[in-house]
Amino acid sequence: MARPKSFEALRRIPVVGRVADWGMGPHAVSHQTRDAGARIAGLDAAESVCPYCAVGCSQVVYTREGELVDIEGNPRSPVNQGTLCPKGSASRQLVQQPGRITTVRYRRPGGTEWEDLPLETAMDMIAERVIAARENGWQTVDEHGKRVDRTLGFAHLGGATLDNEENYLIRKSFTAMGAVQIENQARI
Repeated sequence: MARPKSFEALRRIPVVGRVADWGMGPHAVSHQTRDAGARIAGLDAAESVCPYCAVGCSQVVYTREGELVDIEGNPRSPVNQGTLCPKGSASRQLVQQPGRITTVRYRRPGGTEWEDLPLETAMDMIAERVIAARENGWQTVDEHGKRVDRTLGFAHLGGATLDNEENYLIRKSFTAMGAVQIENQARI
């Protein structure tokens, strides 16, 4: 939008023109700000998808020599148009949070205290329990004699921290194991 001609005429008056320029144009920027440069200058940028609720918001991930520096919304995305929700804005913490838990907290049956287990141990325990629940709850035929080949021994509830691809693979995996009770809270 162009300035009115009367304003341009005032700017041509020597003293009034300087006053009219205060706080506008190049005079409004400090030397420190002018010399600072772009916050993301020299960084490698890669487009990604937010790992949360499965809406599919696009992110721009900035790295320097393989080290994560910043994540922000992708303005070219038709889904989120450069914006991110609070969880998406904090997704950098999924990788760089110093307080991130790297072990599994476990309380044994009948126990009163929690203990830390290595992730591999916990995964083996889960696999054993899934196999046992599948075997104990397997149905070859239903109450009408119709072949169903399924288990009601376990179910899966996906969370909003899983992305579309993870939810797809989980759905396929649990279906292949015979589960029929599969849901995801982010299903929109």
